[in-house]
Amino acid sequence: MPTDPPTDPPTDPTWAELAVTPHAPLRAWAAERLFRHAVADLPVTVWLPGGRCLGAGGPVLRLVRPRAFFHRLGADAKIGFGEAYLAGDWTADDLPGVLTPFARRMAVLVPRPLQLLRRWVDLPRPEGERNTVRGARRNIHRHYDLSNELFAEFLDETMTYSCASFAGAGDDLATAQRRKIDEMLDLARVGPGTDLLEIGTGWGELALRAARRGARVTTLTLSEQQRALAAKRMAEEGVADRVEVVLCDYREARGHYDAIVSVEMIEAVGAEYWPDYFATLDRLLEPGGRVALQAITMPHDRLLATRDSHTWIHKYVFPGGQLLSVPAVEQALRDHTTLRVRQRHALGADYARTLSRWRSRFLAAWPAVAALGFDTTFRRMWEFYLAYCEAGFRAGYLDVHQFALDRAK
Repeated sequence: MPTDPPTDPPTDPTWAELAVTPHAPLRAWAAERLFRHAVADLPVTVWLPGGRCLGAGGPVLRLVRPRAFFHRLGADAKIGFGEAYLAGDWTADDLPGVLTPFARRMAVLVPRPLQLLRRWVDLPRPEGERNTVRGARRNIHRHYDLSNELFAEFLDETMTYSCASFAGAGDDLATAQRRKIDEMLDLARVGPGTDLLEIGTGWGELALRAARRGARVTTLTLSEQQRALAAKRMAEEGVADRVEVVLCDYREARGHYDAIVSVEMIEAVGAEYWPDYFATLDRLLEPGGRVALQAITMPHDRLLATRDSHTWIHKYVFPGGQLLSVPAVEQALRDHTTLRVRQRHALGADYARTLSRWRSRFLAAWPAVAALGFDTTFRRMWEFYLAYCEAGFRAGYLDVHQFALDRAK
């Protein structure tokens, strides 16, 4: 294995672990061979120092420090690939373009016989990231309380942090986000006089639009920064008398509501607590009411194969997170509620477009983000996160669904 050129490791204490390259010779040897096998017919070009190339041709991945890259990959493939990007061991001009072919082959990048070793190789999820009532607050704080100003730099004026719904090429992001919110309110049949519960406030746009329809809204969040900004927006827009923004776990919610809306909050619940989440929807919904749920999904076989794995996304972006599959949603409803799916609509291609817009806005706003105190390793982390997710939706490995739920008949 070649010797890598010198590197300038991250100096911020936050990234101390990245400054030390793992030393795992046997695993690095195996990782290199698996990587070479995986990319041999993949539509990417992997450039190595000295001008050698791997891959079948396509977007370029440059291995800057192959030795460090393969040692990180060998130490933990699910985390090491992304960590190597953060550390500068590899780079790409078109990051989503490079990652999309990998996402399309996600299920077979590792030969199937070797996948049987997963239980002995994959690291378990940290016990401290379980979504207990206390743990969920910690997990949400680590992402959503980074800084309202940070999110404002790359989100649109609605401050909506979920998949938009585009009607045409000319849609701007704010228009597409308002369309998505209106679709969800329509699915839940929210109108004048509706008592609405929102689980997962975000920064308040859905509650605001519901109140403008004449609904009375109770909206729940675990993020102190989101709660503060959402409450401020309600007051400024003159709807504070119709919207209550509550710092509250969904499990602690009380009352009965004509409609419940939850947009991309269930990803933070965790498989262990899916029964509690769906039972809560059932408990809080009035007879004749309707739930509108928007959830990011993955293929059911991949959910079963990876649900216990600790990944780069868990470690750096969404601790405690877990995507569902459509069958998992339907099974949880059958097992723990009297609710059933009445309508379902997929908009995964729109999420790829949403994420592309966010990434472009984030990179364009980097000087302002840096002025908030975020360093260049954070920039690489956030860029990789947005590109990694975009690639998943572009490849069809990920999808997002809007569900309308009501009582089983």
